[in-house]
Amino acid sequence: MPQRCLAVITGLLLGCLVSATLAAVPPPDSPAARQEAETLDRLPPVAPHGKARIDHSGRKEKGRASFYARRFAHRKMADGRRMNPNANVVASKTLPLGTTASVTNLANGKTATVKVEDRGPFVDGRVVDLSPKVARDLDIKRQGIAPVVVKPIAVPQPNGEVKLGAGAAEASPQEVRQATETTKALVDGRQTETASRR
Repeated sequence: MPQRCLAVITGLLLGCLVSATLAAVPPPDSPAARQEAETLDRLPPVAPHGKARIDHSGRKEKGRASFYARRFAHRKMADGRRMNPNANVVASKTLPLGTTASVTNLANGKTATVKVEDRGPFVDGRVVDLSPKVARDLDIKRQGIAPVVVKPIAVPQPNGEVKLGAGAAEASPQEVRQATETTKALVDGRQTETASRR
């Protein structure tokens, strides 16, 4: 009898775990999604170190930003596109490709909205590599490195949905809608390219 009870309890716990894992992400335009973004924004930022894993949570990150050297212009990025030095793109070790985020230079308060299209930087303590345009916009080009906070606005999920991140808490509804559409387009474009290569 005790083994049967243990099996039932184990089954119930596994069922709860699986259903929680498979729970749908609230639609980006819903009050529940906005509330979740506000909750994420209240959490302390994470500081990825070493070999970090891809983080679909939408939490903000804090660390240092650097920018792409001139030699990386027009090279292929992780998402298969060519790096445009005049685009609002960044590389991140932990944010999913296709994420739309805001990056704020903590030294001067300047902020830019960016798309994650590459992997890196591969230096401990750095959270993003910025395109030269974004580095200029954030006034980082002279010093080369600056402390930043990266707040994901729209984060693609493994199941194809888009989740609002911490950056959506401060963004206007129009900015959230645009970020969500941009993220969906980037992810859909990547899936189309992948399917056509097969």
